[in-house]
Amino acid sequence: MTSPEAPRVVTPALLRGWPLPDPGEDKNARGSVLLLGGSRRSPGAVLLAAEAALRAGAGKVTAATLDEFAAALAVAAPEVGMLPLLANAAGRIDPVAADAVVEDAGSADVLLAGPGFVDPDDAVALLGEVLPRVDVTVALDGLASAYLTAHPDGLHHLEGRAVLTVNPDELARTAGVEDDDVAADPLGVAGRVAARSRVVVVCGSTEKHVVTPDGDAWTVEGGGPGLGASGSGDVQAGLVAGLLGRGAEPAQAAVWGGYVHARCGERLAAAVGPLGYLARELPGQVPAIMSELA
Repeated sequence: MTSPEAPRVVTPALLRGWPLPDPGEDKNARGSVLLLGGSRRSPGAVLLAAEAALRAGAGKVTAATLDEFAAALAVAAPEVGMLPLLANAAGRIDPVAADAVVEDAGSADVLLAGPGFVDPDDAVALLGEVLPRVDVTVALDGLASAYLTAHPDGLHHLEGRAVLTVNPDELARTAGVEDDDVAADPLGVAGRVAARSRVVVVCGSTEKHVVTPDGDAWTVEGGGPGLGASGSGDVQAGLVAGLLGRGAEPAQAAVWGGYVHARCGERLAAAVGPLGYLARELPGQVPAIMSELA
């Protein structure tokens, strides 16, 4: 296992020297994202992630979510396609929906799973029927990380085409360590998960760490406490997925997505104060920030 290198601090100059792929002339050239998420407890998370993916430049986004919310979400976000899925008795996506997800993923460039998941056992049951059968770039967010806790090698068949976006608590559960271990050495724990599961890991809040399976590492500083609000992580996951859809490699999408997410928080904090802005206000800041970085 390779230990993480001393992290590089992400700056505008670093990103300008690592430009994103050209977006292409139409929606097909800009990539297709399939977003698997949602539950009765958290139906709106897919909307946050979907808008962020589109704001980051993805050409097409489809939300695979509970059928009972699909119509309302389609009206709220007419740019997003819908793949309605059956719910289980607890109000979460039933694993019997896996065939429909796998079929739709066959025509996607990226599968983002996790926004709106609320139970790790249900997440593992669903993803265990989906992920071994897909051959697209995968991003796992939040409680979808439980799949890698149960199956540390569950994404090895993707040969590194995978990103994990988690907060420190989720990273600890994925790594099988205590929260204090992550607090003491977030870069080291992220590096171990990255190497073990062959994924690029994005972890953090006001300071984010990005680590690749080979031990390359970056730190994104800033963002502010407002990014600790509910739904903020869904936005970051959507940014990463949208950049992957555009053709960015996993490490690039993770670094760019983490940095843009932090700058969105700072823009809103400057306008309304460090606390009190909403996660749904973050995606609207994305195009201007990305234009400035270009």
